[in-house]
Amino acid sequence: MDIEYYRQLDRDHLWHPYTRFSAVSRGDLPMIVRGEGIHLFDADGRRYVDAVSSWWACSLGHNHPRIVQAIIGQASQLQHSILGNLSHPAAVELAARLAGLMPDTRCHVHFASDGASAVEAALKIAIQHAHNKGETGRVKFASLEDAYHGDTLGAVGVGYLEEFHLPLKAMLSSAIRLPLPVNGCYNDPATLLDKNANELAAVIVEPLCLGAGGMRMYPSDWLRRLSGLCRERGILMIVDEIAMGFGRTGRMFAFEHAGIEPDIVCVGKALSAGYLPISAAIVRDEIFKTFNDEPEDHTFYHGHTYAGNPIAAAAALETLRVYEDDNIIQRAADQGDLLKEWLQKMEQYAGVREVRCLGLIGVVELEPDYSDGNAPARPRRIQQAMRERGYLIRPLDNVVYLMPPLNIAEADLKAMVDALSDSIRKS
Repeated sequence: MDIEYYRQLDRDHLWHPYTRFSAVSRGDLPMIVRGEGIHLFDADGRRYVDAVSSWWACSLGHNHPRIVQAIIGQASQLQHSILGNLSHPAAVELAARLAGLMPDTRCHVHFASDGASAVEAALKIAIQHAHNKGETGRVKFASLEDAYHGDTLGAVGVGYLEEFHLPLKAMLSSAIRLPLPVNGCYNDPATLLDKNANELAAVIVEPLCLGAGGMRMYPSDWLRRLSGLCRERGILMIVDEIAMGFGRTGRMFAFEHAGIEPDIVCVGKALSAGYLPISAAIVRDEIFKTFNDEPEDHTFYHGHTYAGNPIAAAAALETLRVYEDDNIIQRAADQGDLLKEWLQKMEQYAGVREVRCLGLIGVVELEPDYSDGNAPARPRRIQQAMRERGYLIRPLDNVVYLMPPLNIAEADLKAMVDALSDSIRKS
Protein backbone atom coordinates (compact mmCIF):
# COMPACT_ATOMS: atom_id res chain seq x y z
CA MET A 1 0.00 0.00 0.00
CA ASP A 2 1.30 3.44 -0.95
CA ILE A 3 0.52 5.14 2.35
CA GLU A 4 1.79 8.53 1.23
CA TYR A 5 -0.66 8.45 -1.68
CA TYR A 6 -3.55 7.84 0.72
CA ARG A 7 -2.34 10.48 3.15
CA GLN A 8 -2.27 13.04 0.36
CA LEU A 9 -5.79 12.08 -0.71
CA ASP A 10 -6.79 12.29 2.93
CA ARG A 11 -5.51 15.86 3.23
CA ASP A 12 -7.06 16.83 -0.10
CA HIS A 13 -10.53 15.35 0.26
CA LEU A 14 -11.50 13.73 3.57
CA TRP A 15 -13.29 15.80 6.23
CA HIS A 16 -12.61 14.13 9.58
CA PRO A 17 -15.35 14.54 12.21
CA TYR A 18 -14.36 16.21 15.48
CA THR A 19 -10.81 16.67 14.19
CA ARG A 20 -8.82 19.89 14.03
CA PHE A 21 -7.28 20.91 10.71
CA SER A 22 -3.86 21.01 12.39
CA ALA A 23 -4.10 17.33 13.32
CA VAL A 24 -4.73 16.39 9.69
CA SER A 25 -2.09 18.72 8.26
CA ARG A 26 0.60 17.08 10.40
CA GLY A 27 -0.04 13.97 8.32
CA ASP A 28 0.51 11.53 11.16
CA LEU A 29 -3.00 10.16 11.63
CA PRO A 30 -2.86 6.36 11.73
CA MET A 31 -4.18 4.85 8.49
CA ILE A 32 -6.16 1.90 9.86
CA VAL A 33 -6.39 -1.04 7.47
CA ARG A 34 -7.41 -4.02 9.62
CA GLY A 35 -8.94 -5.01 12.92
CA GLU A 36 -8.64 -8.17 14.97
CA GLY A 37 -9.97 -8.65 18.49
CA ILE A 38 -9.22 -5.60 20.62
CA HIS A 39 -6.61 -4.39 18.13
CA LEU A 40 -6.49 -2.10 15.12
CA PHE A 41 -3.61 -2.24 12.65
CA ASP A 42 -2.34 0.63 10.53
CA ALA A 43 -0.78 0.66 7.08
CA ASP A 44 2.71 0.78 8.60
CA GLY A 45 2.11 -2.47 10.44
CA ARG A 46 1.71 -0.92 13.88
CA ARG A 47 -0.78 -2.51 16.25
CA TYR A 48 -2.98 -0.49 18.62
CA VAL A 49 -5.42 -1.46 21.34
CA ASP A 50 -8.77 0.17 20.58
CA ALA A 51 -9.11 1.58 24.09
CA VAL A 52 -12.30 3.53 23.35
CA SER A 53 -14.03 0.85 21.26
CA SER A 54 -14.07 3.05 18.14
CA TRP A 55 -16.26 5.75 19.64
CA TRP A 56 -17.83 3.36 22.16
CA ALA A 57 -19.38 1.13 19.51
CA CYS A 58 -17.16 -1.92 18.95
CA SER A 59 -18.22 -3.69 22.12
CA LEU A 60 -16.93 -7.09 20.99
CA GLY A 61 -13.76 -5.86 19.34
CA HIS A 62 -13.04 -6.30 15.65
CA ASN A 63 -13.55 -9.11 13.16
CA HIS A 64 -15.67 -11.23 15.48
CA PRO A 65 -16.23 -14.39 13.40
CA ARG A 66 -19.87 -14.90 14.34
CA ILE A 67 -20.90 -11.36 13.46
CA VAL A 68 -18.89 -11.40 10.24
CA GLN A 69 -20.57 -14.65 9.19
CA ALA A 70 -24.00 -13.24 10.02
CA ILE A 71 -23.28 -10.27 7.76
CA ILE A 72 -22.05 -12.51 4.93
CA GLY A 73 -25.04 -14.84 5.27
CA GLN A 74 -27.60 -12.06 5.18
CA ALA A 75 -25.80 -10.25 2.35
CA SER A 76 -26.15 -13.34 0.17
CA GLN A 77 -29.95 -13.38 0.67
CA LEU A 78 -31.35 -9.86 1.00
CA GLN A 79 -29.26 -6.70 0.97
CA HIS A 80 -31.94 -4.07 1.46
CA SER A 81 -35.68 -3.71 1.64
CA ILE A 82 -37.53 -0.75 3.09
CA LEU A 83 -39.87 -1.05 6.05
CA GLY A 84 -42.45 1.36 4.59
CA ASN A 85 -45.44 -0.91 3.79
CA LEU A 86 -43.05 -3.88 3.62
CA SER A 87 -41.32 -6.08 6.17
CA HIS A 88 -38.51 -8.60 6.39
CA PRO A 89 -37.60 -11.31 8.93
CA ALA A 90 -34.41 -9.79 10.32
CA ALA A 91 -36.09 -6.53 11.32
CA VAL A 92 -39.09 -8.38 12.76
CA GLU A 93 -36.93 -10.68 14.86
CA LEU A 94 -34.68 -7.85 16.05
CA ALA A 95 -37.66 -5.73 17.07
CA ALA A 96 -39.02 -8.65 19.09
CA ARG A 97 -35.62 -9.26 20.72
CA LEU A 98 -35.26 -5.61 21.72
CA ALA A 99 -38.79 -5.45 23.10
CA GLY A 100 -37.99 -8.55 25.12
CA LEU A 101 -35.14 -6.72 26.85
CA MET A 102 -37.43 -4.02 28.24
CA PRO A 103 -39.01 -4.10 31.72
CA ASP A 104 -42.39 -4.30 30.01
CA THR A 105 -42.09 -6.21 26.74
CA ARG A 106 -45.19 -4.56 25.28
CA CYS A 107 -43.20 -2.28 23.00
CA HIS A 108 -42.80 -1.37 19.34
CA VAL A 109 -39.43 -0.57 17.81
CA HIS A 110 -38.75 2.24 15.34
CA PHE A 111 -35.43 1.66 13.55
CA ALA A 112 -32.95 4.25 12.33
CA SER A 113 -29.32 4.24 11.27
CA ASP A 114 -27.31 6.10 13.92
CA GLY A 115 -27.87 7.26 17.46
CA ALA A 116 -28.78 10.85 16.65
CA SER A 117 -31.46 9.59 14.24
CA ALA A 118 -32.96 7.43 16.97
CA VAL A 119 -33.02 10.44 19.29
CA GLU A 120 -34.68 12.57 16.59
CA ALA A 121 -37.38 9.93 16.20
CA ALA A 122 -37.90 9.73 19.96
CA LEU A 123 -38.29 13.50 20.28
CA LYS A 124 -40.79 13.65 17.42
CA ILE A 125 -42.70 10.68 18.84
CA ALA A 126 -43.00 12.46 22.20
CA ILE A 127 -44.30 15.67 20.61
CA GLN A 128 -46.76 13.90 18.34
CA HIS A 129 -47.92 11.58 21.13
CA ALA A 130 -48.95 14.64 23.14
CA HIS A 131 -50.66 16.09 20.07
CA ASN A 132 -52.46 12.80 19.43
CA LYS A 133 -53.94 13.02 22.92
CA GLY A 134 -55.00 16.64 22.45
CA GLU A 135 -52.22 18.03 24.67
CA THR A 136 -50.95 20.36 21.96
CA GLY A 137 -49.18 22.66 24.42
CA ARG A 138 -46.59 19.99 25.24
CA VAL A 139 -43.87 21.05 22.80
CA LYS A 140 -40.79 21.40 25.01
CA PHE A 141 -38.13 19.10 26.39
CA ALA A 142 -35.96 18.99 29.48
CA SER A 143 -32.49 17.48 29.49
CA LEU A 144 -29.47 17.33 31.75
CA GLU A 145 -26.85 20.05 31.87
CA ASP A 146 -23.87 19.17 29.64
CA ALA A 147 -25.77 16.31 28.03
CA TYR A 148 -25.01 15.23 24.48
CA HIS A 149 -27.51 13.37 22.30
CA GLY A 150 -26.07 13.61 18.79
CA ASP A 151 -25.38 16.17 16.08
CA THR A 152 -28.68 16.47 14.22
CA LEU A 153 -30.59 19.66 15.01
CA GLY A 154 -33.26 18.19 17.29
CA ALA A 155 -30.64 16.20 19.18
CA VAL A 156 -28.43 19.28 19.51
CA GLY A 157 -31.39 21.18 20.96
CA VAL A 158 -31.56 18.77 23.90
CA GLY A 159 -27.80 18.13 24.02
CA TYR A 160 -26.27 21.54 23.44
CA LEU A 161 -22.57 21.81 24.23
CA GLU A 162 -21.17 25.29 23.72
CA GLU A 163 -17.76 24.10 22.54
CA PHE A 164 -19.38 22.03 19.78
CA HIS A 165 -22.55 23.86 18.81
CA LEU A 166 -22.21 27.63 19.40
CA PRO A 167 -22.61 28.60 15.68
CA LEU A 168 -25.95 26.75 15.62
CA LYS A 169 -27.42 28.29 18.76
CA ALA A 170 -29.75 30.75 17.03
CA MET A 171 -31.62 28.03 15.15
CA LEU A 172 -32.08 25.58 18.02
CA SER A 173 -35.10 24.93 20.19
CA SER A 174 -33.55 25.24 23.61
CA ALA A 175 -34.33 22.65 26.25
CA ILE A 176 -34.90 23.22 29.95
CA ARG A 177 -31.66 22.24 31.68
CA LEU A 178 -31.77 20.09 34.80
CA PRO A 179 -28.69 20.46 37.04
CA LEU A 180 -26.86 17.27 37.88
CA PRO A 181 -26.21 16.26 41.49
CA VAL A 182 -22.90 17.71 42.67
CA ASN A 183 -20.97 16.49 45.72
CA GLY A 184 -24.00 14.87 47.27
CA CYS A 185 -26.27 17.87 46.60
CA TYR A 186 -29.17 16.40 44.68
CA ASN A 187 -30.62 19.53 43.05
CA ASP A 188 -34.17 18.16 43.20
CA PRO A 189 -35.65 18.68 39.71
CA ALA A 190 -39.24 18.93 40.97
CA THR A 191 -39.31 22.74 40.93
CA LEU A 192 -38.18 23.02 37.32
CA LEU A 193 -40.53 20.27 36.21
CA ASP A 194 -43.49 21.84 38.00
CA LYS A 195 -42.75 25.24 36.50
CA ASN A 196 -42.89 23.77 32.98
CA ALA A 197 -45.03 20.66 33.48
CA ASN A 198 -47.83 21.60 31.07
CA GLU A 199 -45.37 22.41 28.27
CA LEU A 200 -43.05 19.41 28.60
CA ALA A 201 -43.50 16.53 26.20
CA ALA A 202 -40.56 14.59 27.61
CA VAL A 203 -37.41 14.59 29.67
CA ILE A 204 -34.42 13.00 27.93
CA VAL A 205 -31.44 11.69 29.88
CA GLU A 206 -28.18 9.86 29.39
CA PRO A 207 -28.54 7.37 32.23
CA LEU A 208 -25.91 7.57 34.99
CA CYS A 209 -23.09 8.85 32.76
CA LEU A 210 -22.86 11.81 30.40
CA GLY A 211 -20.64 10.69 27.55
CA ALA A 212 -19.34 13.55 25.41
CA GLY A 213 -20.14 15.99 28.21
CA GLY A 214 -17.05 14.81 30.08
CA MET A 215 -18.02 11.35 31.33
CA ARG A 216 -19.78 12.95 34.30
CA MET A 217 -21.58 10.42 36.48
CA TYR A 218 -24.54 10.69 38.81
CA PRO A 219 -26.28 8.31 41.25
CA SER A 220 -29.03 5.92 40.27
CA ASP A 221 -31.40 7.12 42.99
CA TRP A 222 -31.43 10.61 41.42
CA LEU A 223 -32.51 9.04 38.12
CA ARG A 224 -35.16 7.06 40.00
CA ARG A 225 -36.43 10.29 41.59
CA LEU A 226 -36.55 12.04 38.21
CA SER A 227 -38.43 9.14 36.64
CA GLY A 228 -41.03 9.21 39.39
CA LEU A 229 -41.53 12.95 39.03
CA CYS A 230 -42.07 12.56 35.28
CA ARG A 231 -44.60 9.78 35.74
CA GLU A 232 -46.57 11.82 38.30
CA ARG A 233 -46.76 14.79 35.92
CA GLY A 234 -47.57 12.92 32.73
CA ILE A 235 -44.17 13.74 31.19
CA LEU A 236 -42.55 11.04 29.08
CA MET A 237 -39.05 9.88 29.96
CA ILE A 238 -36.69 9.18 27.07
CA VAL A 239 -33.54 7.30 28.05
CA ASP A 240 -30.60 7.63 25.66
CA GLU A 241 -28.74 4.32 26.01
CA ILE A 242 -26.77 4.76 22.78
CA ALA A 243 -23.42 4.96 24.59
CA MET A 244 -24.30 3.16 27.83
CA GLY A 245 -26.45 0.29 26.59
CA PHE A 246 -25.63 -3.38 26.05
CA GLY A 247 -23.42 -4.04 29.04
CA ARG A 248 -21.16 -1.01 29.22
CA THR A 249 -22.22 -0.19 32.80
CA GLY A 250 -22.34 -3.79 34.00
CA ARG A 251 -26.06 -4.15 33.26
CA MET A 252 -27.73 -4.69 29.91
CA PHE A 253 -28.94 -1.08 30.14
CA ALA A 254 -27.79 1.66 32.49
CA PHE A 255 -31.36 2.55 33.48
CA GLU A 256 -31.64 -0.89 35.11
CA HIS A 257 -29.40 0.34 37.93
CA ALA A 258 -32.24 2.70 38.89
CA GLY A 259 -35.01 0.13 38.49
CA ILE A 260 -37.10 2.42 36.31
CA GLU A 261 -39.36 1.82 33.31
CA PRO A 262 -38.64 4.44 30.62
CA ASP A 263 -41.26 5.38 28.05
CA ILE A 264 -38.80 5.42 25.14
CA VAL A 265 -35.33 3.87 25.03
CA CYS A 266 -32.87 4.91 22.33
CA VAL A 267 -30.17 2.39 21.39
CA GLY A 268 -27.38 2.23 18.82
CA LYS A 269 -23.59 1.79 18.68
CA ALA A 270 -23.13 -1.55 20.50
CA LEU A 271 -26.48 -2.81 19.17
CA SER A 272 -24.52 -4.25 16.23
CA ALA A 273 -21.20 -4.26 18.11
CA GLY A 274 -20.33 -1.31 15.89
CA TYR A 275 -20.13 -3.45 12.77
CA LEU A 276 -22.89 -1.73 10.80
CA PRO A 277 -24.98 1.42 11.38
CA ILE A 278 -28.26 0.59 13.09
CA SER A 279 -30.16 2.24 15.92
CA ALA A 280 -33.65 2.20 17.35
CA ALA A 281 -36.22 3.96 19.50
CA ILE A 282 -38.02 1.37 21.64
CA VAL A 283 -41.46 2.71 22.53
CA ARG A 284 -44.03 1.49 25.05
CA ASP A 285 -47.27 0.30 23.45
CA GLU A 286 -49.31 2.79 25.44
CA ILE A 287 -47.59 5.50 23.40
CA PHE A 288 -47.50 3.56 20.13
CA LYS A 289 -51.27 3.02 20.13
CA THR A 290 -51.96 6.75 20.00
CA PHE A 291 -50.56 6.78 16.45
CA ASN A 292 -53.59 4.94 15.08
CA ASP A 293 -55.07 6.32 11.84
CA GLU A 294 -58.74 5.72 12.72
CA PRO A 295 -60.95 7.61 13.07
CA GLU A 296 -58.36 10.39 12.69
CA ASP A 297 -54.97 9.98 11.00
CA HIS A 298 -52.18 10.08 13.59
CA THR A 299 -49.64 8.13 11.50
CA PHE A 300 -46.00 8.84 12.34
CA TYR A 301 -44.72 10.15 9.03
CA HIS A 302 -41.05 9.73 9.79
CA GLY A 303 -38.43 7.26 8.59
CA HIS A 304 -35.04 6.71 7.04
CA THR A 305 -34.16 4.81 3.88
CA TYR A 306 -31.92 2.33 5.66
CA ALA A 307 -34.00 1.94 8.81
CA GLY A 308 -33.82 -1.72 9.84
CA ASN A 309 -31.56 -2.65 6.93
CA PRO A 310 -31.50 -6.47 6.71
CA ILE A 311 -27.71 -6.83 6.86
CA ALA A 312 -27.40 -4.44 9.81
CA ALA A 313 -30.30 -6.18 11.56
CA ALA A 314 -28.64 -9.56 11.06
CA ALA A 315 -25.43 -8.21 12.58
CA ALA A 316 -27.40 -6.87 15.55
CA LEU A 317 -29.22 -10.16 16.08
CA GLU A 318 -25.97 -12.10 16.17
CA THR A 319 -24.45 -9.50 18.50
CA LEU A 320 -27.30 -10.00 20.96
CA ARG A 321 -26.76 -13.76 20.78
CA VAL A 322 -23.05 -13.34 21.53
CA TYR A 323 -23.84 -11.12 24.52
CA GLU A 324 -26.03 -13.90 25.87
CA ASP A 325 -23.93 -16.93 24.91
CA ASP A 326 -20.66 -15.47 26.21
CA ASN A 327 -22.17 -13.90 29.34
CA ILE A 328 -20.77 -10.56 28.23
CA ILE A 329 -22.83 -8.41 30.59
CA GLN A 330 -21.67 -10.16 33.75
CA ARG A 331 -18.15 -10.29 32.38
CA ALA A 332 -18.21 -6.53 31.87
CA ALA A 333 -19.42 -6.04 35.44
CA ASP A 334 -16.61 -8.20 36.82
CA GLN A 335 -13.97 -6.50 34.67
CA GLY A 336 -15.40 -3.15 35.71
CA ASP A 337 -14.71 -3.95 39.36
CA LEU A 338 -11.07 -4.62 38.48
CA LEU A 339 -10.84 -1.46 36.39
CA LYS A 340 -12.09 0.59 39.32
CA GLU A 341 -9.65 -1.03 41.73
CA TRP A 342 -6.68 -0.38 39.45
CA LEU A 343 -7.60 3.16 38.42
CA GLN A 344 -8.29 4.45 41.91
CA LYS A 345 -4.57 4.41 42.66
CA MET A 346 -4.18 7.30 40.21
CA GLU A 347 -6.10 9.64 42.53
CA GLN A 348 -2.78 10.24 44.30
CA TYR A 349 -1.00 11.42 41.14
CA ALA A 350 -0.08 15.06 40.75
CA GLY A 351 -2.61 17.03 38.73
CA VAL A 352 -5.37 14.40 38.97
CA ARG A 353 -8.65 15.94 40.10
CA GLU A 354 -10.84 12.82 40.26
CA VAL A 355 -11.05 9.18 39.25
CA ARG A 356 -14.51 7.71 38.57
CA CYS A 357 -15.77 4.44 37.16
CA LEU A 358 -18.99 2.83 36.04
CA GLY A 359 -18.83 -0.69 34.68
CA LEU A 360 -16.19 -0.77 31.94
CA ILE A 361 -15.84 3.00 31.86
CA GLY A 362 -12.76 4.33 33.59
CA VAL A 363 -12.27 8.09 33.88
CA VAL A 364 -9.33 10.17 35.07
CA GLU A 365 -10.15 13.86 35.23
CA LEU A 366 -7.13 16.13 35.30
CA GLU A 367 -6.72 19.60 36.73
CA PRO A 368 -7.11 22.21 33.97
CA ASP A 369 -3.98 22.75 31.87
CA TYR A 370 -4.16 25.22 29.01
CA SER A 371 -0.47 26.00 28.82
CA ASP A 372 -0.27 25.89 25.02
CA GLY A 373 -3.30 27.98 24.11
CA ASN A 374 -6.99 27.14 23.95
CA ALA A 375 -6.60 23.35 23.98
CA PRO A 376 -5.71 21.33 27.09
CA ALA A 377 -2.06 20.43 26.73
CA ARG A 378 -1.61 17.62 29.22
CA PRO A 379 -4.39 15.37 27.87
CA ARG A 380 -2.88 15.64 24.40
CA ARG A 381 0.52 14.65 25.74
CA ILE A 382 -1.08 11.66 27.45
CA GLN A 383 -2.89 10.75 24.22
CA GLN A 384 0.39 10.84 22.30
CA ALA A 385 2.20 8.84 24.97
CA MET A 386 -0.53 6.20 24.90
CA ARG A 387 -0.36 6.02 21.12
CA GLU A 388 3.39 5.45 21.31
CA ARG A 389 2.66 2.61 23.73
CA GLY A 390 0.14 1.12 21.29
CA TYR A 391 -3.17 2.44 22.68
CA LEU A 392 -5.70 4.66 20.93
CA ILE A 393 -7.65 7.05 23.20
CA ARG A 394 -9.56 10.33 22.67
CA PRO A 395 -9.55 12.70 25.68
CA LEU A 396 -12.51 14.98 26.30
CA ASP A 397 -11.05 18.33 27.32
CA ASN A 398 -9.30 17.50 30.63
CA VAL A 399 -10.88 14.07 30.90
CA VAL A 400 -8.92 10.98 29.90
CA TYR A 401 -11.01 7.84 29.79
CA LEU A 402 -10.99 4.15 28.85
CA MET A 403 -13.96 2.31 27.31
CA PRO A 404 -12.43 -0.90 25.94
CA PRO A 405 -14.30 -3.74 24.24
CA LEU A 406 -16.43 -5.62 26.75
CA ASN A 407 -14.74 -8.94 25.96
CA ILE A 408 -11.23 -7.69 26.73
CA ALA A 409 -9.09 -10.18 28.64
CA GLU A 410 -8.10 -9.33 32.21
CA ALA A 411 -4.38 -9.26 31.34
CA ASP A 412 -5.01 -6.86 28.45
CA LEU A 413 -7.13 -4.63 30.66
CA LYS A 414 -4.39 -4.50 33.30
CA ALA A 415 -1.76 -3.68 30.68
CA MET A 416 -3.96 -0.86 29.39
CA VAL A 417 -4.36 0.63 32.87
CA ASP A 418 -0.62 0.33 33.49
CA ALA A 419 0.10 2.15 30.24
CA LEU A 420 -2.29 4.93 31.19
CA SER A 421 -0.81 5.15 34.67
CA ASP A 422 2.69 5.51 33.26
CA SER A 423 1.58 8.03 30.66
CA ILE A 424 -0.13 10.21 33.27
CA ARG A 425 2.79 10.11 35.70
CA LYS A 426 5.27 11.11 32.98
CA SER A 427 3.11 13.73 31.27
